[in-house]
Amino acid sequence: MVLTVLLLVEGFTILDVRGYITLHTFIGLALVGPLALKTAATLYRFGRYYTKKPSYVQRGAPALLLRVLGPVVVLSSIVVVGTGVLLLVDHGDSSFWILLHKASFIVWIIVTGVHFLGHIFEAVRDTARDLRGSRDDPARRGRTLRFLVVAGCLAVGFLVAAAFTPSAASWHLFHHG
Repeated sequence: MVLTVLLLVEGFTILDVRGYITLHTFIGLALVGPLALKTAATLYRFGRYYTKKPSYVQRGAPALLLRVLGPVVVLSSIVVVGTGVLLLVDHGDSSFWILLHKASFIVWIIVTGVHFLGHIFEAVRDTARDLRGSRDDPARRGRTLRFLVVAGCLAVGFLVAAAFTPSAASWHLFHHG
């Protein structure tokens, strides 16, 4: 759910990316930690399911379309964020990285939109259960650890964003000032 909020804010900045370049860059960099965590958690669940861990097999696999789109979501996420970081490093001087960033975003928004819609009810249900469940609820096992890991990844993302966002502001002034 944290990732959803950050992605919605990032999506808002796309409405006027030049006007919101500093916020776009800050949120884009802040997404690195939570996206890495989401990717690692997904790969972990994938591995546990296909190595026949009973609790993962019992829960079952996602719908076929979501399983097919999963690798595309991961790869396009890496390319979108990676090209965004490369644009910061390159100060936005490469039309190749800009083109790749935009093209990968188009692929990403389509496949991630389908992925999001395929998992939104499950995500809301699980988050609500995690937030309201009693201490004796077995589904809450590991809740504190999950919250700490998410908060840690978010903190790392915000620290990275705080450290490197000024370069985006100077990039914007250099190209448009």
